[in-house]
Amino acid sequence: MNLTISGHHLEVTPALREYVLTKLDRVTRHFDQVVDVTVLLTVEKLKEKERRQKAEVTLHVKGRDIFVEQAHEDLYAAIDQLMDKLDRQVCRHKDRLQNHHHDSPKRLDASAA
Repeated sequence: MNLTISGHHLEVTPALREYVLTKLDRVTRHFDQVVDVTVLLTVEKLKEKERRQKAEVTLHVKGRDIFVEQAHEDLYAAIDQLMDKLDRQVCRHKDRLQNHHHDSPKRLDASAA
């Protein structure tokens, strides 16, 4: 798995990097076929009172790219909410990949006879 963590108008500290890694651990535990992960942490300075911290992630899995973004006043809260969203989307993608179509009992009896 290739992992890229970058910051825009922000220096990515080792503490931030470690926090993102621990949160990504949960996502990779649910779905291990992750090819590439790109995390972008941004600080938008709109006004002094309205400083927004934004976190976005692009997760490349086999056959699909999953993009999630989340903004909050606190960067750590934005990362928490982002990973919750990402986890839900990854679980949904994993469910779609699994074959839920089972043969009906009628078809099983007919093929056995």
